[in-house]
Amino acid sequence: MTEAPIRVLVIEDDAEMAFFVRTRLEEARGRPFAVTHAASLADGLRSLSETRADVVLLDLTLPDSAGEETFRRVQDLAPDTPIVVLTAVEDEALSDRLVAAGAQDYLVKAEVLGAIVARTLRHAVERKRAALERERLLGDLQRALAEVKTLSGLLPICAGCKKIRDDRGYWTHVESYIQARSGAQFSHGICPECMKRLYPDHGNRHDPA
Repeated sequence: MTEAPIRVLVIEDDAEMAFFVRTRLEEARGRPFAVTHAASLADGLRSLSETRADVVLLDLTLPDSAGEETFRRVQDLAPDTPIVVLTAVEDEALSDRLVAAGAQDYLVKAEVLGAIVARTLRHAVERKRAALERERLLGDLQRALAEVKTLSGLLPICAGCKKIRDDRGYWTHVESYIQARSGAQFSHGICPECMKRLYPDHGNRHDPA
């Protein structure tokens, strides 16, 4: 099965640089890229709001925005989309601040080659995907622990049929109540005491001589 292309939004006002990036990504081996270009921050934000991108390649210096504010505005609009910063200025302090703020990587235009930009964007997508998956799993774990904690409290249970009253006032079977809140699965059998009570003759049967 052919992999779906990685959807790249290039926000870059330099038409030659945007053309270079598009060409190199189209030539790159491996999973293909589908490139959309925006020449200003306003156009880029509009594109992001209308069409989902897998990764954004963002020039920090645009006609309508510059510096870290450019990054923050894209991140605010699409917090789950990985952003790779593309800039003409090599600034270690700036790159450290942007990565700390959530940028996946920082590329200097003079050092960008076709293989480098393709690899960087693919890695950015995978790192962001892994981070979001970790957050999802952590959320699932926290919810599961909360349910377990709920089960450790005082539960109203019927003395006759042994149903449990849930927090909405409904009476449900013990198995259903616990299974819905813990993920436990039940199998059924008969304990020795119940076997004797329900089938008193079971243990006294003898094979005919």
